[in-house]
Amino acid sequence: KQTTTRPNPMGILSRKATCNTHGQDSSYFLGWEEYEKNPYDEATNPAGIIQMGLAENQLSFDLIEQWLAANPDPASFKRDGGSVFRDLALFQDYHGLPAFKKALVEFMSEIRGNKVTFDQNKIVLTAGATSANETLMFCLAEPGEAILLPTPYYPGFDRDLKWRTGVEIVPIQCTSANGFQITETALEQAYLDAKTRNLKVKGVLVTNPSNPLGTTLTRPELNLLVNFISDKQIHLISDEIYAGTAFSSPGYVSIMEVLKDKKLEHTELADRVHVVYSLSKDLGLPGFRVGAIYSNDDRVVSAATKMSSFGLVSSQTQYLLAALLSDKKFTRNYIAESQRRLKQRQRSLRKGLEKAGISCLKSNAGLFCWVDMRHLLEANTFEAEMKLWKKIVYEVKLNISPGSSCHCVEPGWFRVCFANMSEETLELAVERLRMFVEENYNDVIPRSRSGHEMLKGLRKKNLTKWVFRLSYSSDREPEER
Repeated sequence: KQTTTRPNPMGILSRKATCNTHGQDSSYFLGWEEYEKNPYDEATNPAGIIQMGLAENQLSFDLIEQWLAANPDPASFKRDGGSVFRDLALFQDYHGLPAFKKALVEFMSEIRGNKVTFDQNKIVLTAGATSANETLMFCLAEPGEAILLPTPYYPGFDRDLKWRTGVEIVPIQCTSANGFQITETALEQAYLDAKTRNLKVKGVLVTNPSNPLGTTLTRPELNLLVNFISDKQIHLISDEIYAGTAFSSPGYVSIMEVLKDKKLEHTELADRVHVVYSLSKDLGLPGFRVGAIYSNDDRVVSAATKMSSFGLVSSQTQYLLAALLSDKKFTRNYIAESQRRLKQRQRSLRKGLEKAGISCLKSNAGLFCWVDMRHLLEANTFEAEMKLWKKIVYEVKLNISPGSSCHCVEPGWFRVCFANMSEETLELAVERLRMFVEENYNDVIPRSRSGHEMLKGLRKKNLTKWVFRLSYSSDREPEER
C-alpha cells in the first residue's frame, strides 16, 4: 500500500503540514498499525498479534503500586494532612518544581552508582525524551546542518531530530563484524560523507545503552567520542534514557563519568557535552511524559528552558514523582529489583530463541534483544528482510521491528522487545516463532544439540499449541505494503 501526500492547492496548508518526512511510513510504525487492528489478548483474542515492537518496561509496576498504596498523600495531592491541590492547579513557570528537580538529579546519580553528581540548576524538564532531543536540535543546529548518528538507531529519531528542525542525520555505519561498536574509521567516514553533501556537522548523538542493540558503550568508544568532538570542535549528545536498565557486565558508564575521569568537567569541551534522560524506560512511565536535558552550557540551559514552555511536565506529575524519587530506600530497591527482572526476562527470550535456532547479539541492557535472522532470508537483501518481516507479522502474528527501520546496513537483523508483556505471553510468542522456523526452515537451522535437536525436544502445553493453531487458521489476509 503506497502512502501519498494529498494535494495542497494554492498553499492552503504549510509545507510542514503537507510534507511526508515525519517517518510514519516506516515499517517500525506500520507494524504497530497492524497490531492495533488485531491485538493479542489471552482471553478475548488469543489468535491476535503479540506486540514485540514496543520498548516499554512493565516488569516492576507492582513495586510502584506498592509504594503508592503505602504513601497515599502524594497521589492525593496532600502534604502533612492538608491539600496542596490548589497550589498545583495554578500556573507554574517553566523552570519546574525545585523539589522534583532535586529528586530527579539524585536519582540520575544513583542509577550511575553515585560515581557522578548532577546540578539541578543545569537540568531542563521536558515532556519526555522526544521533546528533549528535538529541543537540543533547535539549540545546537540550524536547518540544513547535520548530526552524526551510529547505526542501527531508534527509528523515531528520523521524526524527533529532523521533522520540525530541518536538521539532517548522517549515519555512522556500524556493522556486526565488531558487534556494531563505533570505530574511528566509521566516525571519520561519516564526517567526510557530510562534507561531501555540503553539510556542516554540529555534533554526534549516541544512545547509551543502545536502542536497538541493548548494549552499553565501552570506555574505548566513549574515549573515542570525546577525542572526536574535541578534534572537530562539535557537540556530543548522550541519550541515556536506558541507563537504569543495564543489568549485567560490563556495566554502564555515563559520558559524565568519562569527563570526570579525564578531569574535563569544567572545561570548554564539557560545555559541548549534553545528556538526555527520562523516566519512561527506567521507571516504566512513558505516559507521565517526564524528560530532561542536562548541560554544562548556561546558554543551552537558558534557551532550552524557554523552549520547554511548549512541552511542560505537569505540576501534579512533578509533585507525585518528587515524593517517590525522594524515598531513597524505595529507589535503591527498585533499581536493583528492576534490573534483576530485566536480566531474567532477557535470558528467557534468548533461551527460547536459541531453541528455534536463532541467536542474538550479546547484550547487557535495554528492554529488547537485537536478533539475528540472516540465515532465514531468501537472499541477502532488504527486500528479503521485508518479506520475512511480513510473514512474521501476518502469519506468526508477532510485531517485531526489522533492522531496515533502524537503518541497519545488514539485512536480517530484528529488534524484539521482551519487557512489555507477561512471562506467559513471551513464552507463547517464542513458541509461535519456533514452530514457524521448524515448519518452514528446517533445512537451514543448526543441526546441533543447541539447534535442531533442541527444536524437536521442545513441546509446550496443549493449550499453547491450540492457541498457536488458531493464529494460523485466521482467514485475515495480509495487506501489501
